[in-house]
Amino acid sequence: MAISKKKQQEKGSPAQEAVASNASPLMAEIHAASTTNTTRTRGNRAAFIERTNRFTNIEDGLIPFNYSKTATNTSNLDVRDAVVLCQKAYYNIAVFRNTIDLMSEFSVGDIYLEGGNKKSRDFFNALFKKMNIWNFQDQFFREYYRSGNVFIYRFDYKIKDDEIKKITQTFGASLLKAAEMKLPAKYSVLNPADIQMGGNISFAQGSYYKVLSDYEVARLKYPKTEQDREVFENLPPQAKKAVENAKSGSVTMILDPERTYAVFYKKQDYEPFSVPLGFPVLEDLNYKKELRKMDMAISRTMQQAILLVKTGTKPDEGGVNPKNLIALQKLFQNESVGRVLVADYTTDAKFVIPQIADILDPKKYEVLDRDIREGLGNILLNEEKFANTKIKMLVFIQKLNESRKAFLRDFLIPEMRRIGKQIGFRSIPTPNIQDIDFDDKVAVGRIYNRLVELGVLTPEEGIQALETGRLPNYDESIESQRKFQTLRDEGLFEPLIGSKGAPSPNAGRPSGSGGEKQVETSRASEEYSMKKLVEVMNHYDSLEKLVKSELRAKHGKRRLTNDQNEYASMLSEMIARNVDLKLWNSKSVKDFIESPVDRKSFSDIEEIAASHDLDFKMATLLSLSKVQPCQE
Repeated sequence: MAISKKKQQEKGSPAQEAVASNASPLMAEIHAASTTNTTRTRGNRAAFIERTNRFTNIEDGLIPFNYSKTATNTSNLDVRDAVVLCQKAYYNIAVFRNTIDLMSEFSVGDIYLEGGNKKSRDFFNALFKKMNIWNFQDQFFREYYRSGNVFIYRFDYKIKDDEIKKITQTFGASLLKAAEMKLPAKYSVLNPADIQMGGNISFAQGSYYKVLSDYEVARLKYPKTEQDREVFENLPPQAKKAVENAKSGSVTMILDPERTYAVFYKKQDYEPFSVPLGFPVLEDLNYKKELRKMDMAISRTMQQAILLVKTGTKPDEGGVNPKNLIALQKLFQNESVGRVLVADYTTDAKFVIPQIADILDPKKYEVLDRDIREGLGNILLNEEKFANTKIKMLVFIQKLNESRKAFLRDFLIPEMRRIGKQIGFRSIPTPNIQDIDFDDKVAVGRIYNRLVELGVLTPEEGIQALETGRLPNYDESIESQRKFQTLRDEGLFEPLIGSKGAPSPNAGRPSGSGGEKQVETSRASEEYSMKKLVEVMNHYDSLEKLVKSELRAKHGKRRLTNDQNEYASMLSEMIARNVDLKLWNSKSVKDFIESPVDRKSFSDIEEIAASHDLDFKMATLLSLSKVQPCQE
């Protein structure tokens, strides 16, 4: 049975009837891609929840590799473009540069060695000094945070004949091994924008290529300085041949994997390069730059202020006087400085200034500035509460520590092991970077001072701890204590309290003297307890505070004068030498305030002061810390 065309259009196609039957009333449906032919019928896209191309901005993002021929990668940038853009942002945008410099400056620190032996530590310390390790760290961390791809190339030099003898005598290497030895002359950080990679499917063990420009090829092919000649001699044979045969244009040479170290920022094995840390904020930085240019262009319109002159009134109130208009035009066409305007009350003149205050409002930068700070991880250049800033500071320091570990793990430790194995060191030290110190130096200094007093740290270790905050490990402590003990046996570093007197060089009877043996009875030297002395000093501090408190209460003052403080110290010494330690209380203090006189003989204290060269106060405290002899 035939169906008319009009009735078929009213009824609709079977596919449309199926969609209409499945749609729930008053409910938004999920839009599905139509497989039928396109028609002139239009649909309301606002009725659909899921829209097409909703991930366009993410899909157009940067991918550091071509992962598939079929997958869509519509980004017009590659990793090289991202590196160059980050370099330009560092050169031209202040907040980007300040953040990179801030992170690199906090990451750089003094390198100290642990373990190994003295010869190996001395050798690597001399090597670090020669290669200027501080400046190299600065370049490394700047490139690490700026581009995320650090390529280090090592230039070696062969040891000269006069240096072979020094190495064999100092470090014990054999003559044959020293003659074949090559030590690093310089470590150079290459521009990652000139590096290409070719490798296997995982990019885990790939080969790196350096793209040489026309200028670099010319300098290497026809060296002008000794440094150019040295760089050419350090190139692998294949690269030398490519440079010598180059006629024009750039040359791609393979980098020697034995001399090249690659350190990446957060890179996966399947990625050939790392995406720079600052790349996600480049679009915000560019947009802010556009807004600033717009504001500058609008600000320049201030020079185009218009002078608006009105004259006359409405037609029913008198109209406009043509002669007055002509006179005003001639007046303002004249460019003389002085002008005189004579007119009636209908004439009005004022400048028309563009209303640009709302357009130049800085509020439009607030969201951009916040996104840029959060994207760069900058926690020092914002305005937040102390508690939030402290938490972010800990996260910031942890990020810096991760970059330091990457420097040590991926470059410095493998290079030190290679050099140590080449020289023949049996024990190779482990490098570390001095920690970032944000602690209270006063409180920590007291702890270090106490450790020196107890003998846990030697004076040299104590000074080093106060200056750098680093404590020695077990091996370093044993070596330092043995050296310190030797100096103590020579009579050096003897403390004023509790020390043994140095033996007299003229003790005993002179040789060849006759006569009967002289017998002399002398009192045995007193022994003192360091633990008891510390307790006595703590009690004395409490006694002095109690004396000052009683004096303030007696005189009705909140603070004592300098003379009264000196009197309180003198009174505390008097109480200490006249009253037993157990009776240092408020009653004794009040008694001596009323009658400040000595009530005992203190000849023993004078003897202690004379024998140990102490003042009267310290002699009093030392007398209270005597070790009582055991009763047999």
